[in-house]
Amino acid sequence: MELRHLRYFMAVADDLSFTKAAAKLFLAQPSLTRQVHNLEEELGVRLLNRSKSQVALTEEGRSFLVDARRILALATESILAVQRLSRGETGQLNLAYL
Repeated sequence: MELRHLRYFMAVADDLSFTKAAAKLFLAQPSLTRQVHNLEEELGVRLLNRSKSQVALTEEGRSFLVDARRILALATESILAVQRLSRGETGQLNLAYL
């Protein structure tokens, strides 16, 4: 599983539309559909119920969406932390007074 799969799933879950999510992600809709399907196959669960007129989250999809948001937030936080460290913006400051 790659972080992009989580981003793609979140976009579809937020819009409940593959077409709208694909436009926001600047992807072709069939490509987005395939990527989300691949994620579902890898997980072994159906995350979305699809019909011709609508897309809805399954119970598993709602649960996974919470975790996907948390994982992506942590990934972003980790990237920012290591960038701050690289720029010397982090460290330890000890103060003492009498």
